Amino acid sequence: MSHKVDSVQLYKVRKILSELSTKKGRGTELVSLYVPPKKALHEVTTALREEHGTASNIKSDTTKNHVQDALTRTLQRLKLYRNTPEHGLVIFAGALPTNGPGSEVVFLHEVEPPKPVQTYFYRCDDHFHLDILNDMLKEDRSMGILSLDATETGLGLVSGNSLEILDVVTSGVSGKHRAGGQSARRYERLREMELTGYYHRVADHAAKAFLGKDGLQGLIVSGPGPTKDFFLKEKYLDYRLQKAVKSVVDTSYAGREGVRELVTKSSEVLQDMRLVEEKRLVQRVLREINAEDGLVIYGTKAVFNKLSNASVETILVSEDTGLFHLKLTCKKCGFVESKIIRKHEAIAETQRMRSEVCKECNKTDYLILEEDLVEYVDSLAFDSGAKVEVISSKSEEGAMLQSFGGLVALLRYK
Repeated sequence: MSHKVDSVQLYKVRKILSELSTKKGRGTELVSLYVPPKKALHEVTTALREEHGTASNIKSDTTKNHVQDALTRTLQRLKLYRNTPEHGLVIFAGALPTNGPGSEVVFLHEVEPPKPVQTYFYRCDDHFHLDILNDMLKEDRSMGILSLDATETGLGLVSGNSLEILDVVTSGVSGKHRAGGQSARRYERLREMELTGYYHRVADHAAKAFLGKDGLQGLIVSGPGPTKDFFLKEKYLDYRLQKAVKSVVDTSYAGREGVRELVTKSSEVLQDMRLVEEKRLVQRVLREINAEDGLVIYGTKAVFNKLSNASVETILVSEDTGLFHLKLTCKKCGFVESKIIRKHEAIAETQRMRSEVCKECNKTDYLILEEDLVEYVDSLAFDSGAKVEVISSKSEEGAMLQSFGGLVALLRYK
């Protein structure tokens, strides 16, 4: 992306988009509203009041009531703002079933857009219009990687927190030692012809992989030995890619492994890519774990204990822990019980907690809140001044973090 966006914010946007993408309304009852930063809120409220009045003409009483209720909730939310926020406003509201037809309840979801909203958009439909937000989540910055030697070439693309191996080209070129019966000169000439053909094939594959790629910021060329330098010096690459080369890096490997190695070695060129930031954070965790007095802890209980005394600097949490925070509050006496559970345990655990009497007042009237672990950790971190980093579960670093339970804290002090 062209600017850094908080990883927790992106996680929340992805989560709510995933949730809303499955929702369907009865008729055109679901409201989608996008407000640009420079749009005056009084103009928006005027337009929505007019829509509220127009909705009175809807023949179906149920649909009419649902649309007007959704608009009323949206207008009430807009009253909380004196000015339009820096990136604008995104609101989704509508009647959604909670337990089959006839159980509809009007919900409102307000989303903090990761980038400025560009145009005003209002629509009442049988689904939520999510395309504008989905487009904001697409990475608009990427870097191409070409890792080659005389035996193979790997083509990769770093974009946001992901590394994609686009292609691997093998040379089929003979080794430097000639076969018996051939003169050294003839053998070397044949080998040079094979290499030339290989370089042209690499250039063709690179053109197909990188030219026309939206948001491509440049190309990094790597590999062991002089092959990469010769390849560039002889200008086999398309002139547009040749001009786009940002850095040439020596690596121990070429091909697929060379692409992965390059990401580690080119942190300066790739510093704006989320993948490199995640790699740096997880590598710091590993260094601290291996140090005698390392400032790191892991596991939910240990992390939450340290958060309570404000000794945590940064929390790393996997985007796919599968864990939830369950909080039970007695309506009679206010006694609170909370625990971390797995998603598949939530229903059974909620029923069990509801059936048990309160430890303080022996009543069974509870309010139960289920919260995603990332959002729960973020709320605790905010109170203690700690920073939260959500790590992609698709990368090698994400898999490594999962081996520590998906939750690790870097400490300010022991």
